[in-house]
Amino acid sequence: MALTLGIVGGGQLARMMIAPAVELGIDVRVLAEEPGMSAALAEAATGDYRDLETVRAFARRVDVVTFDHEHVPQEVLRALVADGVAVHPGPDALQFAQDKLRMRARLAELGAPQPEWAEVSDAAQLRAFLDANGGRAVVKTPRGGYDGKGVRVVSHPDEVSDWFGDGPLLAEELVEFSRELAQQVARRPSGDLVVYPVVETVQRGGVCAEVIAPAPPGAPRLAEVAARIGTSIAEGLGVTGMLAVELFETTDERLLVNELAMRPHNSGHWGQDGAITGQFEQHVRAVLDLPLGDPSPRQPWTVMVNILGGPVSDTLESRFPAALAAHPEVKVHTYGKAPRPGRKVGHVNAVGDDLDAVVEGARAAAAFFAG
Repeated sequence: MALTLGIVGGGQLARMMIAPAVELGIDVRVLAEEPGMSAALAEAATGDYRDLETVRAFARRVDVVTFDHEHVPQEVLRALVADGVAVHPGPDALQFAQDKLRMRARLAELGAPQPEWAEVSDAAQLRAFLDANGGRAVVKTPRGGYDGKGVRVVSHPDEVSDWFGDGPLLAEELVEFSRELAQQVARRPSGDLVVYPVVETVQRGGVCAEVIAPAPPGAPRLAEVAARIGTSIAEGLGVTGMLAVELFETTDERLLVNELAMRPHNSGHWGQDGAITGQFEQHVRAVLDLPLGDPSPRQPWTVMVNILGGPVSDTLESRFPAALAAHPEVKVHTYGKAPRPGRKVGHVNAVGDDLDAVVEGARAAAAFFAG
């Protein structure tokens, strides 16, 4: 009898796990937030992931529970574990992707390199942090933020006055960085682990726009240091499944941990077409404790470009013929989402041995799907 993987969350990450799971002979069920979401390709139930009995009923029909996002409450996760459900990543690890203050404190215990940071509960504490860190800082809500949401660069406590009163905030130094990187690691419950090449990510408006894999050479031993950081965090936190460690490469050639994601991640979409085993298949393998696949690149370079917003006058599907005719070498992945300004509705991957040509091809193909 086939194993059944249950994915909580019906977004595009769940959608992109379905095909590799089916190819491995694994059944997939999805608990989606509402009808018609991206992952409706699989058998999908609709329900509130914050409601214990809803998630319990879903978990009874699957062998392993994993996630499209990190927002399932800890009390729900821990109740599932107490029920004997296999949950990957488990609540002990996932708490550090759910709460940025907990993440910073635990990474400090692990000795991971980080920006200067502090927990601040009022304007006076934030003012003290600003004074100690050059007068400007990044302030984050500890929970729920993504793609630039819940993040502000401030020079005065009044700029986050509306956030005070809802609990402590995370203040971080405003890092002078030369570029942003991401290091992915996959880890099985049995402890086996594989490391992907470190990649360069390009952010626009707080949203990942492009990824170059592997990251073009920078500081000596950069790839080795990034892999060591990712491995130590995966093992130190007990992560199961995919882990993405977002990094700053500073202007003085250090690596600092920015944020964590314990699931497939935008920085790993390149691997669908550019790696021997992409992140979506790897996550399925890892959470089911199957032997891990080879994360090595198939070509010297892969470039991923996100399709943001999409066309406003017609549909994504109507753009495929022209895009595929002009760029037969590029792979296009769409998410079944309605276009909306700034929304991630798909991405393209291009591979090859000439980086400039690969970048040009990926950008040109993605442009066919712009508004």
